[in-house]
Amino acid sequence: MSRTITSDGDEGVLLIVKDTKPERSAKQKAGRSPVHVVYGGAHLFSAETPAKIGRRALESLDEYAPNFVEFAQAMTLPESSSLPRMTSAVTKLESQIARAPDKSRERDFAAWFAWTVYARAVTKIKSEPVEDFRIDFEDGYGFRSDEEEDGHARSTAKELAISKANKTATPFCGIRVKSFAPETRDRSTRTLDIFLRELLTEMQGALPANFVVTLPKVTDRKQIKDLCKILARHEKKAGILRDSIGIEIMIETPEAIIDAKGRVPLRSFIKATGERSVSAHFGAYDYTSALSVAAPFQDIRHPSCDFARNIMQASLAPLGVRLSDSVTTELPVPVNREAGLSEGQLNENRRAVHHGWRVHFENVTRSLSTGFYQSWDLHPNQIPARYAAVYSFFLYNYEVQAMRLKGFIDKATQANLTGSTFDDAASAEGVLNFFRRAIDCKALTAAEVEKATGLEAASITSLSFSDLR
Repeated sequence: MSRTITSDGDEGVLLIVKDTKPERSAKQKAGRSPVHVVYGGAHLFSAETPAKIGRRALESLDEYAPNFVEFAQAMTLPESSSLPRMTSAVTKLESQIARAPDKSRERDFAAWFAWTVYARAVTKIKSEPVEDFRIDFEDGYGFRSDEEEDGHARSTAKELAISKANKTATPFCGIRVKSFAPETRDRSTRTLDIFLRELLTEMQGALPANFVVTLPKVTDRKQIKDLCKILARHEKKAGILRDSIGIEIMIETPEAIIDAKGRVPLRSFIKATGERSVSAHFGAYDYTSALSVAAPFQDIRHPSCDFARNIMQASLAPLGVRLSDSVTTELPVPVNREAGLSEGQLNENRRAVHHGWRVHFENVTRSLSTGFYQSWDLHPNQIPARYAAVYSFFLYNYEVQAMRLKGFIDKATQANLTGSTFDDAASAEGVLNFFRRAIDCKALTAAEVEKATGLEAASITSLSFSDLR
């Protein structure tokens, strides 16, 4: 099957782009990919957890960034220092932009940009604050008695089923069990068995959309194969298709990057999952700890983490495995929490939250710029910084990328006319991917993309430059 597009510059000249997808070893489904994952302790999870996270995120915005200017300056959006600070001036400017966004964009880009990022972030948090949630029985849960963990395995499965029935489930979801290392393997498999049995019973053999099991601290293929056997057993018993349950592996150990024989084992890990592999998540803090990096210097930006991410990207991105970066542990939370705070203490809280937002904003932006379009959130207060970073990344760059896309189309058309070779297919695919992700997370509207690129949004989600004829 092929799709034809008429080039804007040459009426009647057709650019032929095959509507085929690249071969993938992973279970990654065509379409949407989440921009983050929220890890939450299993003991705290309920069907209402995502909505509660959204409410708390909005509360932090109301308290620490009550208008778009303070939001922009807290996140250090481009040229935000030029924006007015007086409340009356901000209110007037906000009203002007809301009445005529396009004219405001031409007149004062910095103000329009800050207002747009803020408005879209607020809308997103109100409608869908969490895209991906992981019910955590590992680091976010700790070690508890068998009786307590058994109970939480049952209750979280029931709550997830309730969220699906109530249509409050996140678009992507899953469970993180303990590692399959010898000391925790039995407890991990027991939790998984109880959870899956309860979930499949409650949902009458169905599964929530985009459900995965996350296996942390993977060190060898056998751990993954053992997990596959457990999942296959549950699928067979429930009468659902084999490989219905996806696997997400966590890269947190040096052995996962370079094994004892000096090989990079990551592709063998994906092969071991069969058709179940969905994504690979990087765990910066366990990884740097295993390398004996001193605690004050364990950070997502440590050079050793760059090395690990580069290996992950080179090994797994070509297979279609979704990659996720790690976490910002410096949380945007107030330092003074008692009642009756003084003005000085309130200002100290504001500075602490703004600093935490800024650190997370910078980390998310850095991940995006290196091709890791997903990373972790741990606290509701991180959600505003998450969407500020994601939306500013796409909004600030989309016009340049639209020009590039038009240029690729023109070059490809000319190549067809002259018989020369179009050799920028990989770059063009990258630009298409930029717009697909921007639409998915609502950083850009379909109308904006169509206006900027001249292509229908539906075409952008399906076209491929990789095979021209």
